[in-house]
Amino acid sequence: MTKGEKAMDYITDLITIIQYFILGLVQGVTEPIPISSSGHVFIFRELFGIEVKGLTFEIFVNFASLLAVMIIYKNDIIRLTKNTILFLFKQDKQTKADFIFVLYLIIATIPVGVVGVLFGDYIGDKMNTTIVGSTLLITAAAIWMIRNLRGKKLDGDLTMKDAMIVGLAQAIAVTPGISRSGASIVAAMMVGMRQDTALRFAFLLYIPVSLGTTILEVPELIASSEFQALLIPNLIAFITAFVATYFALKWFMGIMARGNLKYFSYYCLVVGILVIVFL
Repeated sequence: MTKGEKAMDYITDLITIIQYFILGLVQGVTEPIPISSSGHVFIFRELFGIEVKGLTFEIFVNFASLLAVMIIYKNDIIRLTKNTILFLFKQDKQTKADFIFVLYLIIATIPVGVVGVLFGDYIGDKMNTTIVGSTLLITAAAIWMIRNLRGKKLDGDLTMKDAMIVGLAQAIAVTPGISRSGASIVAAMMVGMRQDTALRFAFLLYIPVSLGTTILEVPELIASSEFQALLIPNLIAFITAFVATYFALKWFMGIMARGNLKYFSYYCLVVGILVIVFL
């Protein structure tokens, strides 16, 4: 290999690393906030002509976002797990509320699991800029509808009906451009949850869905020819997505506490129109 060829390979590798860093950053920033991470990653790929081969990148960055969410909600996860086990084996009445909460999370997970298994590949294959732009407009309208809602339901006030409604909303978010966190939070607030309860339920609901998807995709990841070839770019995307998700979710918690969701509606409206018109 000549020096010129080596230089070209170096430049190609550097460009790939930069591209994966950008996509990891986009994934991380947009995952916890209601503007659709899958939609934004698709937009950036189309806008800058970035080609990502196989599912390796998607698995890496989704797992990174999952870890960040789990770290932020680690106290809730530990408490709910511990109290659920205590209730199952000791029938401790003081832990019943947490057991019911976990049960509702499981119930709310079922719709997205069914939709993902039956239609996930089909929906992913049909993704295009018109669909992403249109679904961003739907996200904008949904957020606008609940911008002033101030519910009163706490964890112990939830019902099975509430869980099913939020679960069905999350299932709709399989469509690119429909924000998963946005759909879950919109539904949670529409059934009367307080902002902090809606946020916690939405992201605790995200954990089993994302974890299950990651586990199912691990065999494909290992068998992928891109796993070794693009290991460094994917690791960079992983680290970037992890850090970005952690700080974006912390920031979004403050936004939820102040009730400033309308700005996300404005953003989705503008981006949706721009994508439809120019892409």
